[in-house]
Amino acid sequence: MKNSSPRFILFLILAGGLATLSLQVAAQLPPPQDPDDLLSHDYTGRSYSPYAGRSFATVPLWGDSHLHTSNSFDAGAFGNRLTPEDAYRFARGEEIASSTGIRVKLSRPLDWLVVSDHSDNMGFFPDLLSGAPHLLSDPTGKDWYDRIMSGDGPGVAYEMIGLFANGNFPESLTYWPDLEPFKSTWERIVGAAEDYNDPGRFTAFIGFEWTSLITGNNMHRVVIYRDDASKALQIPPYTTYPPYGSINPRDLWSWLGDYEDRTGGDILALAHNGNLANGIMFPIDAQYDGRALDREYVTQRIRWEPLYEITQIKGDGETHPYLSPEDEFADYETWDIGNLDTVPTVKTDDMLAGEYAREALKRGLELEARLGTNPYKFGFVGSTDSHTGLATAEEDNFFGKHSGAEPDPGRMEHPFLQNDKGTIMGWGMVSSGLAAVWAEENTREALFDAMARKEVYGTTGSRMFVRFFGGWDYTDEDMNSRNPAFAGYDKGVPMGGDLTGPGDGEAPTFMVYALRDPIGGNLDRIQIIKGWLDSDGTHEQVYDVAWSGDRTPGGDGRLPPVGNTVDAATANFTNTIGAPELGTVWTDPDFDPGVTAFYYARVIEIPTPRWSTIEAFRFGIPIPDGAPVSTQERAYTSPIWYTP
Repeated sequence: MKNSSPRFILFLILAGGLATLSLQVAAQLPPPQDPDDLLSHDYTGRSYSPYAGRSFATVPLWGDSHLHTSNSFDAGAFGNRLTPEDAYRFARGEEIASSTGIRVKLSRPLDWLVVSDHSDNMGFFPDLLSGAPHLLSDPTGKDWYDRIMSGDGPGVAYEMIGLFANGNFPESLTYWPDLEPFKSTWERIVGAAEDYNDPGRFTAFIGFEWTSLITGNNMHRVVIYRDDASKALQIPPYTTYPPYGSINPRDLWSWLGDYEDRTGGDILALAHNGNLANGIMFPIDAQYDGRALDREYVTQRIRWEPLYEITQIKGDGETHPYLSPEDEFADYETWDIGNLDTVPTVKTDDMLAGEYAREALKRGLELEARLGTNPYKFGFVGSTDSHTGLATAEEDNFFGKHSGAEPDPGRMEHPFLQNDKGTIMGWGMVSSGLAAVWAEENTREALFDAMARKEVYGTTGSRMFVRFFGGWDYTDEDMNSRNPAFAGYDKGVPMGGDLTGPGDGEAPTFMVYALRDPIGGNLDRIQIIKGWLDSDGTHEQVYDVAWSGDRTPGGDGRLPPVGNTVDAATANFTNTIGAPELGTVWTDPDFDPGVTAFYYARVIEIPTPRWSTIEAFRFGIPIPDGAPVSTQERAYTSPIWYTP
């Protein structure tokens, strides 16, 4: 039915007119402006929301890349009764009982963990502890079993280590990789990692330790898989005893390559405790067996070993006061009496250059100039090397190197290593360390990839937040934006990266930022350590670049100490000194565009109570003679390298 009323006709006329008017107005208006075009030129964000399009990690993911359970023969003999499952439960934040029956829990969960039991004799100790007939029928096996049952496990452990270190572990008791007990133990280790791996929440890596000892000289590597069980179980772990293994790192690298070729997987290794290698960890001319370093050595080493464990329970490995006499912080938790033999071979000063990370970085520059590749171009992590199954690196929650050294009023007075040069007592164990990984998500793949690109740093147990970038035009405005990482990635490279010269000879700029551990001590200072190679050889320099308070460097160029609030009687401190955060943009004042160099940041906290001080307070006993009352926790970032 048509509507022909005057009112309806008027409505159609008006509607048509309005539509025409709207079209005319729309034709005269400019197109909508891109909202991002409205932003001020002083604002460096790409969108009003500074986080839109963010493609980098925003928090470091904390973990331990080096932990042993009862499956390691020495850990088991020392008294460890915890399984990989226990280790993962503890690392992800659960409360458990230690092997000595103490209830224990982390202050905060870890984000990831590598259970790295020794590959040699994998499965041996659980069978020995259970009284397996084929082991008790051997006189040595029976003797070890009886002594363990009578409480002399630590004595058995030291005997085993001495035999193993010198290639004399009884062949009749050796568990070879082709034997069923070895294979089934590896399957259980891998199975535990699969069961506890929870992508996005907690990462359980598959891994093992290749424990090369050359007459007691430490050449150990931890091996970490990016892969799952479907690949890791195709080939048993590499060992050190022939004919199935070797103590030579070159042979380990060949095995790593064979694994990747045969499985299509991804794998890496990282060395530790160069300070117990008596000079052979970082060779400059020839490796331990006299074979000269060549292109194969330098290319294979950096291909497979992108990381180095710079700090752990058996001493700090950054540098030594003999090597860095001008560095006032060089003598930190130093273990320098010998190696890991039953009676450690005495260490001499000429060995030290082949043992410490900073000197290795310098040697790497020399080798690159000579052979074309830098074999020591590694990033830094910290880890515990705990043989308790407990990843404890905090001073107030330290459960020791092994289960024979868990909390007890007498553990600090037991000798740990001893020779003619000196003794490292139980109190000399170091409550260290942790690895921080700048990964975009908590998965095996993302964490492994960040490790491979060396975007990692190590701490002595503190969970301080550290960023370190290198570039050519960072500004104070970049630092003060409160989001320095945006400029950090846009204008340069993060820790672990490489800088090449811009061509005009200008000096690089470095942006470094640190935020204290929320439950730790304030920050004392940030330092940048530089090493370089010129026609006169290698050199190093430590620069204080940011510090707390109103201190000024003295006539000698050194910054006065921050102070110390530690009260030994109560094992406490106050955060009334230091700063909760520090940061700066620093330009190298001594830059030479024609020489190769590396730079890394060292962040140092104010003094806080050392674990031995806390232990003395909790048990009501004296602090042992010689034990430091306080410690200054620190972080070491992976270096950034400059190449002309």
